[in-house]
Amino acid sequence: MVAFLAVAFLFTACKRNKNNSDDNDTSYAKDNASSELIYNEVLNIADDASTTPHGGSLSNYKMRSACATVTHDTLSTPKTITIDFGPTNCLCGDGKYRRGKILVSYTGAYKDSGHVHTITFDQYHVNNNHVMGSKTVTNMGHNASNQMYFTIAVNGLIIKANTNDSVIWNANRVRTFIAGETTQTKTDDVYAISGNGSGQRANGTQYTMTITQPLVRALSCQWIQEGEVEIQPVGGLLRVLNYGAGTCDDQATITINGTTYTITL
Repeated sequence: MVAFLAVAFLFTACKRNKNNSDDNDTSYAKDNASSELIYNEVLNIADDASTTPHGGSLSNYKMRSACATVTHDTLSTPKTITIDFGPTNCLCGDGKYRRGKILVSYTGAYKDSGHVHTITFDQYHVNNNHVMGSKTVTNMGHNASNQMYFTIAVNGLIIKANTNDSVIWNANRVRTFIAGETTQTKTDDVYAISGNGSGQRANGTQYTMTITQPLVRALSCQWIQEGEVEIQPVGGLLRVLNYGAGTCDDQATITINGTTYTITL
């Protein structure tokens, strides 16, 4: 019996090591990259809507005809902004289909230091992915380098379009202006993003994530252009997601156990 148990233990250990060495699933990093992008662009849409007149259409997320209608309610407490893409898919200027509403609530002036605004959703979809949850943004004023920065908390849930798999995505971020703050032109805005968080895939597997090199996002590009994220699944190998060195494209790499894979975001 002792010999049998010893052999069984060695077999299990070898099998576990083999499975661990064969752990090349890139889905964790893909889910994280997709969630990062979706909830990041939601904030960009909200910021765009904050300067769009009541009844107007978005300047950065529209097609040739108006793709979304912006409504301001400045008499309520808190004040609200509604960005309504309509009940059916609308092709936006960034090539993505959207429908449903993004809801923004805030007090004070939208861009004042110390202000807080909260973003929620009403049947909001991006390329048929159902986006839910909330995003809370706090304007922290200026840091020691005189750059405006924001703290961001996301409690997100995305139901994927094709598989109906769900992705839980929770993040704590610091978003810092590194260019374009002093101009009225949005397309020259560039942000650096740092922070950490956690996620859970549809099968219940959890992971943590840490930004080890700041993510750089320019509003002139619809993709994150550089930066690095470490993703650690529970019981799995560490993944390193790298967005590149500044090129505006939809390509990134994932390194697992010394092997690097290229993915399309």
